[in-house]
Amino acid sequence: MFVRNLFVAACCLTVSCQGPGRLGPVETASGPSSHVQVVNSTVLPPPSRADVVAENRPYLIGPFDTLTIDVFGIQELTNREIRADAAGRISFPLAGTIDAAGRTPAELEDEIERRLRPSIRNPQVTVNLKETVSQVVTVDGEVRQPGLYPVVGRMTLMRAVARAQGLGEFARQSHVVIFRTVNGQRLAALYNLRAIRLGMYDDPEVYANDVIVVGDDQARRIFRDALQIVPLLTTPLIVALQQTGN
Repeated sequence: MFVRNLFVAACCLTVSCQGPGRLGPVETASGPSSHVQVVNSTVLPPPSRADVVAENRPYLIGPFDTLTIDVFGIQELTNREIRADAAGRISFPLAGTIDAAGRTPAELEDEIERRLRPSIRNPQVTVNLKETVSQVVTVDGEVRQPGLYPVVGRMTLMRAVARAQGLGEFARQSHVVIFRTVNGQRLAALYNLRAIRLGMYDDPEVYANDVIVVGDDQARRIFRDALQIVPLLTTPLIVALQQTGN
């Protein structure tokens, strides 16, 4: 779906240390594009805070989120770490089982306080998110176990592929793509896992909301024309994707 109506821009530092230059027209699914802008970087930039966190959008608790719940002044109910089950339910002492899924942390605080009032005078509850599966990276394509994987701490491309149980039988190590949105711009970077293993360039860091596609034909089509002009040797190839229509 990324190939339709796209203008493609690319930049790559070759082994002869040539600087980035303007590419010729690039063929896309909708025809040749005569406007090609060079991306002046050989490193896929990290997303901004606005790219990772949607503005004016309260977080809703979901299944498998880990919460820290405190009841002020009650030591037995302080710093309780609770993980929601697959249905988004939690169990809390004196409050019973609560449907947390779809609630904000503030709404869950109110519900726990309501349930504690018969047992505790004027309970003051604080709910914090310790670990959320909404901060995930998508690993797709020729891996053994495609899916969504939480980004906990620092994660790299190689680690993300390992979390997906490694490469599939028909995976092409030279066609691994990371899709990322940076300041509203859709970017994609083509990597060679074998080159990373050989130390030809660093294992790139991945972030929440990244989409990693391993050995996918559609990903190869995106880079097909750019690879004919710019050789992929010692650095990743980075392109900018921009929809031209609805």
